Amino acid sequence: MFDISEATYTEVMLNVAKGFEIIATLVIAFGLIWAAYFSLRTLVRTKKGDTAYKAMRQTFGGALLLGLEILVAGDLIRTVAVEPNLDNVLVLGIIVLIRTLLSFSIEVEIDGVLPWRKAFVSGATVMSQAKRKADSAESA
Repeated sequence: MFDISEATYTEVMLNVAKGFEIIATLVIAFGLIWAAYFSLRTLVRTKKGDTAYKAMRQTFGGALLLGLEILVAGDLIRTVAVEPNLDNVLVLGIIVLIRTLLSFSIEVEIDGVLPWRKAFVSGATVMSQAKRKADSAESA
């Protein structure tokens, strides 16, 4: 019979957590490469530096957000599956808090608006504002 010992389980879970960290690193690295390519393509097509810069920020910001989420998953596996003691859970809580704040600030940078104000810039709101501006421009 095949006997799985505690050490083997711990080693497997540590390797799974390391796998998540490697994937997160690759996502961020390839995200940077893709963002650079996309922003250069945007710059060549539009000849507008500010548009290319916004494309770079939004594209790379998305890759950073995804990478941070994958890193949190790896930390959760390491803490819960490998050594679930109070010290590790507290450290995990601090790590998740820091990464959540980073994710929040990156999302605000990408969207340009606080999450609770997104309803004010939803598609319907933007369309109605555009219509009002167009109507006021016609009447002027």
